Amino acid sequence: MSGVGGLNSVERAARLLALVLERAPRTPEDLRAQLDLVEPELAPLLAALERHGLVATDAGGAYVRPGPAALRFARAEVARGELVEHSRASLRRLADESGETVNLMVPTAGGTEAIAQEDGRHLLGTTSWIGRDVPDHASGAGKVFLAYGAAAIAPRLARLTDRTIVDRAALEAELQTVRDRGYATLVDELEPGLSVVAAPVFDAGGRVVAALAISGPTARLPAHRLALLGRVAIEQAHAVSQRLGYRGALEDALAARAPAGRP
Repeated sequence: MSGVGGLNSVERAARLLALVLERAPRTPEDLRAQLDLVEPELAPLLAALERHGLVATDAGGAYVRPGPAALRFARAEVARGELVEHSRASLRRLADESGETVNLMVPTAGGTEAIAQEDGRHLLGTTSWIGRDVPDHASGAGKVFLAYGAAAIAPRLARLTDRTIVDRAALEAELQTVRDRGYATLVDELEPGLSVVAAPVFDAGGRVVAALAISGPTARLPAHRLALLGRVAIEQAHAVSQRLGYRGALEDALAARAPAGRP
């Protein structure tokens, strides 16, 4: 497809997908009427969207519904929205108590990403982390996800080691420390002058699905203050976990270990 005809086909495919996502199931007859198409024009559009998992048809082709890719996206957005809503009070509490920037972090395919942020009272160190993809080995939250099995640790460790980004034995030892004390720290690793402390958020099934991370200038966050904020972060992360349905005690969260077979 090219030229005006190609653009017209793209526009029709986009409108077709919008109709299916707006209300489902739809019949092919309904879709043809809505898009003002004749019968031979609808089939290739449906086939292209179905190949990419955006729509699905039943065995007889009588109905069209959102496909698996569209459903995965919808579920992910709902899950993120729920996480943000349940984390708002704790993000604000941590920002007020620490004076530093606080983020709600989630694992991504290549690292970690902030999906919510509360700024502290200090101007120095305030920056927006929303939408940034940060490597897990250079992220306090990333170390939490690796330590508690929220990230696929084996292939990531292999990748990092192959690229000589980190020393595998040193990272594995650090992940054990994260599990032992219940929070991760990062000092001048992502960039000089930046320190972070992060604690895990558990869902109702006891899986780590997010982390609360406090970040600020290393000059304001020496080791003893990181340790203090680590405990505060654990308490607020536990509060979020409870809102998500986690029923373990705070001591259980502190003593949590990675799944069997992971370091």
